[in-house]
Amino acid sequence: MHAQDMISSHPQVRGSTDDALIRCIEECFDCAQACTSCADACLGEDMVLQLRQCIRLNLDCADLCTSTGHVASRRTGSNEAVIVAALAACERACAVCAEECERHAEMHEHCRICAQSCRSCEEACREAATSIGKRH
Repeated sequence: MHAQDMISSHPQVRGSTDDALIRCIEECFDCAQACTSCADACLGEDMVLQLRQCIRLNLDCADLCTSTGHVASRRTGSNEAVIVAALAACERACAVCAEECERHAEMHEHCRICAQSCRSCEEACREAATSIGKRH
């Protein structure tokens, strides 16, 4: 990922970056990919009806992760209240999705991997929100 390079080269950032936020951006995009892949893999399983809720939560989480990654990547101007709200929504979506995927993790490797990615993103969102709060 190029989040660190892109954000540190932004004219309004001038090299002063928030490492927790950059980690979160990268985790958000990684989690969105894992959730999208997990939903697709669930659709390919024979027991797809039992995975319906997992698919729904994967897709919701992927959308929120992608949106949060985009909002957090913007450095022109200031909209930290919205960034913090997006981080909170993403953190919650990741927690809910991880819980569902963990229910299927022993049977489906894609759910295990997805749950891991969700937990990592959940933590990164929490840490990024804390780092923004410390600046104010």
